[in-house]
Amino acid sequence: MMRAPRIAIATALAALSGCAATPMGYMHGAAGPASRPIESLTQGFIWICLGVVAVILTLILLAIRRGRRATREEGATVRRDARGLGWIYWGLGLSIPVLLVMMVWNFVVTRAVATPPADNGPVVQITAHRWWWEIRYQAARPGDIFTTANELVVPIGAPVRLQLTSADVIHDFWVPKLGPKMDAIPGLWNATWLQADVAGTYVGQCAEFCGLEHAKMGIRVVALPPTEFNVWLRHMRQPARPAQGRGAEVFAAECSSCHTVRGTAAGGIYGPELTHFAGRSTLAAGILPNTPKARYRWLAHTQELKPGAGMPQVPMDEHEREAVVEYLGSLH
Repeated sequence: MMRAPRIAIATALAALSGCAATPMGYMHGAAGPASRPIESLTQGFIWICLGVVAVILTLILLAIRRGRRATREEGATVRRDARGLGWIYWGLGLSIPVLLVMMVWNFVVTRAVATPPADNGPVVQITAHRWWWEIRYQAARPGDIFTTANELVVPIGAPVRLQLTSADVIHDFWVPKLGPKMDAIPGLWNATWLQADVAGTYVGQCAEFCGLEHAKMGIRVVALPPTEFNVWLRHMRQPARPAQGRGAEVFAAECSSCHTVRGTAAGGIYGPELTHFAGRSTLAAGILPNTPKARYRWLAHTQELKPGAGMPQVPMDEHEREAVVEYLGSLH
């Protein structure tokens, strides 16, 4: 009779052994003021819920023990005077204050992260696509506005205002260690913010199921010291100076109707902008490293690697792919 519970306990322990060292480990180590209150709230709610579960389990075990004893002494009879309703009153009396505390705490945190503390950081428009992110840095001068994709670069210590929308279905922008979630909705601009106080790369993800390749819609946030960020900004505002030759010819014939490379005749708007593509660490919204081998693999097996992606399987032979790979590597 005891074999099944033992198997269940052993299975649960084996499953838990693969969990993160801390609850909600992907949020552990929040790196900015927009994420630390959320991390504290999440961990607090987890401990409260674990406490509630512990109390409930204890009461269930006590009820089982008491019931068995009553059965031995009085037999298996249904009694109207067992006072079971009193336990319900106790449960409500204990639960309501806990729920009120959780509600107020959640409200306070939500208000605290609703708006950035200052108005001196960059403003970035992000348009979600199935399944990649279009990132457009705003500026006072129209000539300084530029677009990139899938990697958001931010300065350390500055709140970055994000304006979010979608080109197709509802998506959800979320970088757990930097800020709150926010939906990207077609035809609507939502606003949120994030801030990184520690240099590094932070991984995010679309957090709203958006179709076949939802799991492969990642985003990276690269936090740089302010001086390095300003250098990066000046560089990104410049047009590309790609290598000329066979790769440029094949790219113009096969890719330029979908992709833009500023400084060239390529002016497509359907796919991600590729002006400084070689400076990105990943490609295809984070599913591959941005290396020559991975670029070739992406060009050769696009729909195998990301079925349903907006980029079709472009018909090129081996030499044409190698030329395009070299061309893309020159887009610094």
